[in-house]
Amino acid sequence: MTRIRRLGGAAAFAFTMLLAGTGCAVIPVGGPFPVDDAGSGDSVTVPFQRMLAVAPQPDWGPQQVVEGLLAAMAAYDDDPSVLPKYLTEEARRVWKPDGAITVIDNSFRFGELVENKEKNETVLSIQGNKIAQINEDDTYVPVGSSDDPKINRPITLVKDANGAFKVNGLQQGLLLTDADVRRAYRPTNLYYLNGSSGADPQPDRLVVDRLRLRVDPDKSFAQTIVERLAEGPTSGLQGAVGNEFPEGARVRWIRSSEDRVVINMGGPFNPLDTYTQGLQAQLRASLSSNNLANGRTLEVLLDGEQFFSSGPLTVPANLPESWLGSEDKQVFYSSGGAVFVLGSDGEGHPVTGPAGQPSQGYTGFAVSKDRDRIAARSAAGGIWVTRHSPDGRWQESIPGADLTDPSWHRDGSLWTFDRQNGEVIRSHPVVGRGPERVAAPALQGLNVTSLRMARNGVRVAVEIGDNRVQVGALTGGGGNAMLSNFETLTTVSGGDEIVDIAWSDGGHLLVLVQTKAGQVVKEINVGDGETTQLPTTSKRLERLAALGDAILATTEDSNEILEYSRDKQTWTPKPATAVDQPIFALG
Repeated sequence: MTRIRRLGGAAAFAFTMLLAGTGCAVIPVGGPFPVDDAGSGDSVTVPFQRMLAVAPQPDWGPQQVVEGLLAAMAAYDDDPSVLPKYLTEEARRVWKPDGAITVIDNSFRFGELVENKEKNETVLSIQGNKIAQINEDDTYVPVGSSDDPKINRPITLVKDANGAFKVNGLQQGLLLTDADVRRAYRPTNLYYLNGSSGADPQPDRLVVDRLRLRVDPDKSFAQTIVERLAEGPTSGLQGAVGNEFPEGARVRWIRSSEDRVVINMGGPFNPLDTYTQGLQAQLRASLSSNNLANGRTLEVLLDGEQFFSSGPLTVPANLPESWLGSEDKQVFYSSGGAVFVLGSDGEGHPVTGPAGQPSQGYTGFAVSKDRDRIAARSAAGGIWVTRHSPDGRWQESIPGADLTDPSWHRDGSLWTFDRQNGEVIRSHPVVGRGPERVAAPALQGLNVTSLRMARNGVRVAVEIGDNRVQVGALTGGGGNAMLSNFETLTTVSGGDEIVDIAWSDGGHLLVLVQTKAGQVVKEINVGDGETTQLPTTSKRLERLAALGDAILATTEDSNEILEYSRDKQTWTPKPATAVDQPIFALG
């Protein structure tokens, strides 16, 4: 019989290192199933360092008290009892830890002490650079490149009846250093569905939701993940994704053995109405992508009993690749107003039908999910579509004098932004419906120059002018569809220009930027802004296309396709020449 262990808090303290003068102790803590150095991912918890704050001492000076206050803030979620001891009665009444957490750099400093003898106050300021904030929904929002990161937070201290310094005034909310966040929080991917169960068609892709989760010393990190997953998505995906965890779902416990992980859920589940495949995919991806419970079957119980009356709900050790997007990686490109398919021999072959015939009238080509239709923007106006077949013909799908390049949605709809009227437009060429306006209040009055739907059909990226990129989501459905939840992803200034954008997957956007010093290609995680800058090439890039690990670009001078190798971190030319634009289906 396999023995199952209850996963609780830390088994033991390995050692304690007192940080002199800062009012805290840092204790490395490991769970009962520690992750090994190789990161095998077969654990359900993670090692971390727990911050233990200590109460202020009567002989501490102002700076020591403020240092201790910061340590108490870092430890607040684990032990909220220490921080109030640093505050006067008035400050305890006024100050609240709620709201966004401000994250500052580790090289912050203290300003000079300012004494106000009339008020018997001493003011010490914390000075540094804000690098991010963690919102109440656990999203990590880095400071934008155009924002002023400088921060100056005055802390007002007074002496109590015993002559000890206490904090009498401070700004609301917690203030943590980057080191505090790295110690106590983990970048975490949660996964939701690209639609609601019962919809037609059923959800077929997972949508990643990137956030920062705090490690709870009293439970396994796997339990923290499943609990947060059940709460629903962050603000960027609100109303845009499906979740097979009903409101009120909770985790009773998680137990682990060598070959399986048992998750006991509670709450208003209705097994008969549950989209089982979606629930399985959400659990498997949310644990495995965070390197937890890899290689082990998951078994889901409901209130300690089998999930279904007829048997258990089990989740295989491996997630089907289709959920994360095993999209068609066929490379297309345009040249001289025609679309070519890049063959295995490295040569280009015209696609079948009108799109494969040279024409100076069409640009901005886009290929649909099933490769059966090709859309383009006409120089004479409008978005036109043709079938990828010998008997296909160009037909206008969206009229307009000033439209952005078309972008296909995975449901077969076609999207563009009408710059003349300031509206988002979509049509449904497959069924001959449309065009129709789609509400996008956040884009009103903006100079939208590009609109790109992500391949999972949920997120959308827009380029504003040539200096800003925003990312939002498609919310609602049918006639209630809306593009909303927009947030700025990146901006440039000082003469720099954004040249092109392209989705690599549902969670990462490529941004090509022209700077005074040259060009850079950034791969940005749309969930937390984490940015990887790809190595540059001596050739000037003009257009991007990407699909997963495959990244292509065309050059401005020699009109060739360059392919980026992640392993070698180099750009290599493909045989095709005279190329205007690289193309993958969707994206």
